[in-house]
Amino acid sequence: MSPVTEQSPARPLSPSAAKLRLLKKLRCTLRHEKRAWATGATMVAGVDEVGRGSLFGPVVAGAVILDPSYRVRGLRDSKLLLSDRREVLAQRIREHAIAWAVAAVDAARIDQINIYQASRVAMREAVMRLAPAADHLLVDAVCLDCELPQRAIIHGDAVSASIAAASILAKVERDRMMCEWDPIFPEYGLASHKGYSTPKHLAALREYGPSPLHRQSFAPVWQNPVPQEAFEFMDEDTPSPLVCWNHRVSGISPAKSR
Repeated sequence: MSPVTEQSPARPLSPSAAKLRLLKKLRCTLRHEKRAWATGATMVAGVDEVGRGSLFGPVVAGAVILDPSYRVRGLRDSKLLLSDRREVLAQRIREHAIAWAVAAVDAARIDQINIYQASRVAMREAVMRLAPAADHLLVDAVCLDCELPQRAIIHGDAVSASIAAASILAKVERDRMMCEWDPIFPEYGLASHKGYSTPKHLAALREYGPSPLHRQSFAPVWQNPVPQEAFEFMDEDTPSPLVCWNHRVSGISPAKSR
């Protein structure tokens, strides 16, 4: 008889790995949009945010009204797409969507009202910037403070084409902003991790402390307090921390803010 070999038990997946596995199994379709169209809605907007778990910079939201007559192939949760693919899809979305808009709420406002509320503010502002206006919302996981008919969809960016499109635009815009901040704060490596809690980022926080644009209310940031010199553009005369733009208004950059 051949010896029986014992197999070691499979290692349990981390919560993030389990979520990623689930998202890969979901299919992004127009099923939710078709339900909204069936109620008489014609301008159905998908809404999502990115950067909620980042330690640095703004949370960015997107809102997109897809054209029912044009299919943007390859839409899915922006986290599952390579950077180059996101850029290609973002360009197609901007070219073929009926309307799209992006809004951001910066770190100072996040610290004031908390990241959950800041995410909702950014999403609502992106919706308000749409032209033509939306008459029905599909929102990733949350409800917004507006009178429009809306539906909160769990894992919406993985199952709704409109929400996925909004996620892609928001992700591309936020990544661009992080790359522009990178040479201003080179010690943190923002271009590589986009402000998230990577070992490199946490090590930089321990060594240098947080920058003025880190989210001071987040534990990995306030646990490493080292005073940093604030830039001139961050004084009391700084405009509102809410930034919005759409297909007719270009987004801000660090260079323009200074």
